[in-house]
Amino acid sequence: METDYSHKATNDEIRARFDNDVDRFSNLDTGQATTIDAPLTMELCTEAAKYINPNAKNLLDIGCGAGNYTLRMLSKISNLNCTLNDLSMPMLSKAQERVSSQTLGQVTIIQDDMRNLDLPDNHFDIILAAATLHHLRDDNDWEAVFTKIYKTLKPGGCIWISDLITHDSLPLNKLFHDKYAAYLETLGGAEYRRKVLDYIAHEDTPRSVNYQTNLLKKVGFTNVEILHKNSYFAAFGGVKN
Repeated sequence: METDYSHKATNDEIRARFDNDVDRFSNLDTGQATTIDAPLTMELCTEAAKYINPNAKNLLDIGCGAGNYTLRMLSKISNLNCTLNDLSMPMLSKAQERVSSQTLGQVTIIQDDMRNLDLPDNHFDIILAAATLHHLRDDNDWEAVFTKIYKTLKPGGCIWISDLITHDSLPLNKLFHDKYAAYLETLGGAEYRRKVLDYIAHEDTPRSVNYQTNLLKKVGFTNVEILHKNSYFAAFGGVKN
């Protein structure tokens, strides 16, 4: 039986929330507070990209937000040509402003749903996707986007994903849901916990690390690695041979 996603947030609803949250997401101390180990996973994803592609020229940041991941990547490999994608134009404008000041490379912005991206084959050395793939819905969405990612990477290129996840075991999913709820309560009390869990329930449809790493292999990646996992969040990716 197919899952019914009709109750989930539309792109317009998701876009509106992020349009109104640019300042918070421009600040690493506040913008990623709800993501467990956010500084660590950002460091691991960008370090992995640097080690795999030290001479990279072209970067794609899917769901770039205010540009934090690209900025961290530029601190390790300078003067990349950066293609920034997001649903929110205010986010993209802020990312373009911040990134343009840190690279002599070309900065291109694409305001669109990641499902609609029309990308050249064998073009990017590095793709980053942080806290965005969980907005994909059914299996067709996931496979189509992962296929796009594989095709647009150069041979030797890499994709690194940092995201909210779920778990295939229902008891373990409940375990990590409860742990995450407790973590959120330490940040802002019961009201804050409810607010975050409510918008996750409305907006997000995450998949497990197992699902996503298996899908990376299905679309063609043969070198797939998990960099980190803690509770409801993980960092992982693959290298295109």
